[in-house]
Amino acid sequence: MTSTNKTIQHARHWINGEWVDSGIKKESINPSTGEVIGSYVEGGKTEAEMAIKAAHDTFTNTDWRTNRELRFNVLQEMVQAFDARQDELATILATENGKILGEANFEISLVKPNLNFAASTIYTTYGRAAEWSAGKFSVVLKEPVGVAGISVPWNSPVALLIRSLAPALAAGCTTVLKMPGQTALTNATIADILASIKSLPKGVINMVTGERELLETIVTHPHVPTISFTGSTGTGRALQEEGAKQLKRFGLELGGKTPLIVFNDADIDALIPKAEKALTVFAGQFCMTGSRILVQSDVAEQVRQKLVERLANVKVGNALDPESDMGALIDMNSVNRVDGMVEDAIAKGAKVLLRGGKFTDGELAKGAFYQPCLLEVDDNQADIVQSEVFGPVLTLQVFDTEAEAIELANGTQYGLAASIWTQDVDRPLRIARAIEAGTIWINDWVVMRDEFEEGGYKQSGSGRLRGMASIEDFIEYKHIVMQPGVAGTSAD
Repeated sequence: MTSTNKTIQHARHWINGEWVDSGIKKESINPSTGEVIGSYVEGGKTEAEMAIKAAHDTFTNTDWRTNRELRFNVLQEMVQAFDARQDELATILATENGKILGEANFEISLVKPNLNFAASTIYTTYGRAAEWSAGKFSVVLKEPVGVAGISVPWNSPVALLIRSLAPALAAGCTTVLKMPGQTALTNATIADILASIKSLPKGVINMVTGERELLETIVTHPHVPTISFTGSTGTGRALQEEGAKQLKRFGLELGGKTPLIVFNDADIDALIPKAEKALTVFAGQFCMTGSRILVQSDVAEQVRQKLVERLANVKVGNALDPESDMGALIDMNSVNRVDGMVEDAIAKGAKVLLRGGKFTDGELAKGAFYQPCLLEVDDNQADIVQSEVFGPVLTLQVFDTEAEAIELANGTQYGLAASIWTQDVDRPLRIARAIEAGTIWINDWVVMRDEFEEGGYKQSGSGRLRGMASIEDFIEYKHIVMQPGVAGTSAD
């Protein structure tokens, strides 16, 4: 299967091992400069149906779903292929997505352990058998569910693609990937890497770049029984409602409003740099962004002062500039949306500790840049607290007691992650058990391991990615009952 995509200046779809150049032609924009850096074709229903047919035919007519050795070899080759082109992939990701180059490299570094863990599950995820009465046996098989639809967001298109794709392949599914137009050239580079994997059969992975029509076709098609979606809570709800008509299964990782809960015995000097990164990584365009800081009253003034100083000194700049601490948002529409949310919060009573905001002059005014913003809020029901901003905007709230901290932390529809800061021995576990979130860090933020599950409570999603649970969205359980009897006894 030889790649023919020799340039990343124009991105095409990759379907059944072939490059497909159909759809609406659009431009790819560098959010750091506003310049056009290439073009791509946006696919829709036609391209989706081509990809689904290829995936369905491969699942039905080849041994992919039963050949564990083949699947293991493909995942191991993927590790080598991504390793060989990490620098190239990181550069185009930073250029097209806006995140600084160090963050792009970090994102791609997540690919190898994810693939390796998924490969390990191929030879450990078996069914079971038991003789439940004399001469009577049950065999439970774990079989791939079929074609998996995977919808990938633009904020971390490499890591979040592999996070869903790896367990789907390990389970034996074939796949249709809905990729975001904002990172079309990155998508093309990923497809080119996949096309270089010699042991990968045609039709196992099919990649189409597109938006609503593409996603709707995948979700409603009868040959796609399972959907892995990462994105907003609103879109996740709508997809699940539509898919329910065919009783489709969904793995959903949705929005978040991660609280950093700071008690009066916390190590503030250790907290502040982590709080900065929790807000500014990927310019706050991250489902686990530390967008709320809840501070016990005894240390509130200290945290206010240190945060203002730290965030005011964040160097915002071009993704490829090694001096930049934070890159651009994905586009100017996002800048204006975030700034509108900040203005609305201020109008409704939020206290400005650090205004930040968009750049109106100079070189940075040409890009989608936004200086970090810090607002103090008293009302936990304020829109700026309850809504996912998806930008570098941090709200600060003050509490007095553990009970109040828990109430504030749990007081949103989201439950993806939380961070607890204290030097007390017993408090971390006590508070963590009371917090309604799928991942909780103690005196840290965003420590992820592929062998441990990741996912959300409440409106932050359903199902789990990473860990052994990650394969559950992609398998069926089949119970086979046999009653051969016992040798040497009467047949009846």
